[in-house]
Amino acid sequence: MGAWELLLAGVIIVLGLCGVLTPGVPGSWLVWAGVLWWALNDPRPTAWAVLVGATLLLLLAGLLRAQFTPRHASRTTDLARRPGPRGYAGLGAFLGFFLLPVVGAVPGFLAGLYLHERLHEGRRPREARAAVRGMMRSGGTALLVELYAALLILGAWLLTVLLR
Repeated sequence: MGAWELLLAGVIIVLGLCGVLTPGVPGSWLVWAGVLWWALNDPRPTAWAVLVGATLLLLLAGLLRAQFTPRHASRTTDLARRPGPRGYAGLGAFLGFFLLPVVGAVPGFLAGLYLHERLHEGRRPREARAAVRGMMRSGGTALLVELYAALLILGAWLLTVLLR
């Protein structure tokens, strides 16, 4: 597999990560499609192992997401209705995932939500923490599960490509 194809697979995976944060876009499946395309063009056993792992991880994330999706969300804290916090949370999870490998995505996600509430909503610390708890109850946990699965797939793909 050439450098351009590898770069294109990486772009598809990163676009999938952005798609996870965008309502209505099947971002996690774009991540999977990028890994599939890479595995089809790089027929080594490690590529296929990453693809199988990505498939199982996305199926597990789908089951967990269904468990965490609220039946009825509050209008004031629904994360799906507000694009600003999703961007901050996604950037925080991405930075946390690579600064504190793997486990840093969760605190990064929460820190991104908190930072948005403090900076853009002008809330005091206590109110911002309460708003973050409300957002996590009203769909934030489901979003975090899907984003974390996509980040794990990105990490596995990147590690396999770099160790080649």
